[in-house]
Amino acid sequence: MHRVKIALVTAALLTSSATLSLADAKKAPTTGVKPPAKKKPIPPVNAEHKKALVELMAGFKFGMSKDEVVALLSKQIDASLEDKIKNTTDIAAQDRYRKDKKSEVARIASSYTQFDGKKTGWDVSIIDGEFAHNTGEAMLENWENRDGKNQRRFFFFVDGKLWKMFVQLDVSILPADKKNFQTLQGYMSAKYGPADVEGNKMQWNAVEFQVKAVDRLRDYDAIGISIEDTNTSKAVMATREQHAPPKQETASVIKAVVDTDHKDHPDVKSNSDAVDTVIKSQGGTPKKK
Repeated sequence: MHRVKIALVTAALLTSSATLSLADAKKAPTTGVKPPAKKKPIPPVNAEHKKALVELMAGFKFGMSKDEVVALLSKQIDASLEDKIKNTTDIAAQDRYRKDKKSEVARIASSYTQFDGKKTGWDVSIIDGEFAHNTGEAMLENWENRDGKNQRRFFFFVDGKLWKMFVQLDVSILPADKKNFQTLQGYMSAKYGPADVEGNKMQWNAVEFQVKAVDRLRDYDAIGISIEDTNTSKAVMATREQHAPPKQETASVIKAVVDTDHKDHPDVKSNSDAVDTVIKSQGGTPKKK
């Protein structure tokens, strides 16, 4: 009887051990390499900080057409010139203000650029990473150099609808010791709340839209701030991935020349007397080895 009990316990232990081994095998990665950890979603900002982030929209709304954006810009220019026109009785000066407004609106409208595969000049600029070609994307540009501001705002459209804005902030007036990412991080964190920081980028989640601040001080002496519609951004990124050009492989001619396998080594032994042969043919005497 005692032997039967021992046999039953042993069988139970063996069965349990086998079950655990199978479970561990299922959990263990087959390649031996741990999968990359998923990045945690950025927590939403609070109501106060979201209100501050909304001010970056400057009255524009996602989904607006190019004409609606230009119309709102025209109204904003009118508002900035209204006091100047009222504060002067000089008819010529008033007419000059109105002409300046018309020429500025015309310049803004003419800046509309479609990214359809042709070189535009923006492919090497502060916004070179903000758009893609052949995905239905376009852009409009405006200088906001009124009311003490000296910055440039880019409006990005996809399929004719506004989905992102990029503001180039001029920081040239800052002293050299304040012109750095640490200063930017401190200032913007105080105004917009704690950000998700990665490298030279800061990001805030306002649920309906996302805000990113990018340090471009070294190459453009500026800070870039992008405000983009969350849902549209996901669709745009998916479209870009679908239309991304295939990665270029090394041409076969180059492969034939380049020793990629490090197997093409000269035969030193078979060529060890080559120098001596040349010296002798010229009437010289090679050095003794």
